[in-house]
Amino acid sequence: MIAASLGSVVLLGVLTTFLLLGRSGVAAQNYSQMEGDARRGLEEFAQDVRMASGITLNGSAPYTSITLTLPATTPAGNYAANGNQVTYAYDSAASGATATSLYQLPGTAASTAAKRVLVRKVATLSFTFFDRLDAATTTVASIKRVQISMQLRNTGNTLVAETDTIVSANAILRNKTAN
Repeated sequence: MIAASLGSVVLLGVLTTFLLLGRSGVAAQNYSQMEGDARRGLEEFAQDVRMASGITLNGSAPYTSITLTLPATTPAGNYAANGNQVTYAYDSAASGATATSLYQLPGTAASTAAKRVLVRKVATLSFTFFDRLDAATTTVASIKRVQISMQLRNTGNTLVAETDTIVSANAILRNKTAN
């Protein structure tokens, strides 16, 4: 009877450890996937910002959508069919193809081109703008740097939501003159 009780306690401890390790592994995988997706999406965004010669702020503060104007010499003319413009925006909707994501849209914000999701599971997102002296600004003529702040949240049926806050480096609009 004593051996059965001790065996049950040991088995319960082993089972609990196994389950906790499994949950921790899934959480680590989710964090890794969120980080990787964010890194890839922000790199593509930064590449277009560095080439941009102009910027348009869509909507009002806090800004969740911007349109960049790129030179016609962009590699392979990626956006030539859309006036050399590309829009980066956050869709906070709960459903739809781009729900809770940062997406890229060739053309202006009103374009009917296909949207391409860069980062999924975005809970909040905002763009911040800086002038050439690194002071925050929303005056289009003086914007020289752009930064994205976003919070990613992954929720599962049996897991506590994993949350990760991402703040990108300032991407400099190299081809835009600033006041």
